[in-house]
Amino acid sequence: MKVYVIGIGLIGGSMVLDIKGRYPEAIIFGIDNNDKHVQEAIDLGVVDQEGKMEDLAKADFVIVSVPVDVAMIVLPKVLDLVGEKTIVFEVGSTKKPICEAVANHPKRRNFIATHPIAGTEFSGPSAAIRGLFQGKTNIICEVEKTAFKLQEKALNLFSSIGMRIRYMDPVSHDKHIAYVSHLSHISSFMLGKTVMNKEKDEQDIFDMAGSGFESTVRLAKSSPAMWTPIFKQNKEHVLETLEEYIANLSRFRDLLKEEDYNAIFEEMESTNKIKEILNGLTIKK
Repeated sequence: MKVYVIGIGLIGGSMVLDIKGRYPEAIIFGIDNNDKHVQEAIDLGVVDQEGKMEDLAKADFVIVSVPVDVAMIVLPKVLDLVGEKTIVFEVGSTKKPICEAVANHPKRRNFIATHPIAGTEFSGPSAAIRGLFQGKTNIICEVEKTAFKLQEKALNLFSSIGMRIRYMDPVSHDKHIAYVSHLSHISSFMLGKTVMNKEKDEQDIFDMAGSGFESTVRLAKSSPAMWTPIFKQNKEHVLETLEEYIANLSRFRDLLKEEDYNAIFEEMESTNKIKEILNGLTIKK
């Protein structure tokens, strides 16, 4: 089995580590625009050797794991080069623009649009970890546009590294992910900014910051190079979620101004129901 990963970071790197664990005979080739990343990935055992784009025709699997704006440029070029039995998947956090970028490509049948719902706030080859996808959901869009035998090939691979499959159209994916992922990152970035601005005058804020602050602001460590293109591509849905989030924040502020603590209690109590939802999802996994 020959697997090529283009963009050797958290998702692509973790995926090939799991593939190597499941298929020891697999040879993992790494391609990255940063030569240091390739060498680091080889040194860490994430990939076996450097790959070349011109060799993609020999690949069984090609994983495109680059920022979503770069993916729109790289993906058509990858499809130009792959063989008939190669399955290509892109793993970014937006799907509608990506699917549109290859909609009319002659080898569209060799592509499957995926979004593994897994990750951490870290990036680069050293962020790759084994077992990242165990029990995690992999959203697949427009599966009917992928050749059936290549669908099977990809789905068997995803299943072998522990992923559950969920099918969704690209527009629905981008709308839902704006709420449960993109908004979370914006909230974390802006919370970090708010505290950092205040920290200039009050070091005590950081001295008193506990695990609650740390867990809430964790996503602010994420790569701006990855997230800026995501916000750009999903602007419409992200703006919609922001309007709703800002409205909720404004309501909380107004209730506090009005000293309506009963209403504040009720707001928080009703939101506590999120525990039931998340616990239910955990049980399903």
